[in-house]
Amino acid sequence: MANTPSAKKAIRKIAARTAVNKDRRSRMRTFVRSVEEAIAKGDKAEATVALKAAEPEIMRASQRGVVHKNTASRKVSRLAQRVKALA
Repeated sequence: MANTPSAKKAIRKIAARTAVNKDRRSRMRTFVRSVEEAIAKGDKAEATVALKAAEPEIMRASQRGVVHKNTASRKVSRLAQRVKALA
């Protein structure tokens, strides 16, 4: 348990940062889910629109340190591949 004032403040800061990161990660996952649902339906037009909305959201999460830059790029690349594969 934290005893010093600085350690107590650090705990408060970590809790606040965790909440913000959790919201950012959740938002990113929601956008990714919308792309995956469009792909599952087989609707290429809807999937393309969803991907265009999801890509900046994923990259924003990487810039904010929620996910690693390479992880974000890999997610975007794999989603784009799946959208492109729709006939």
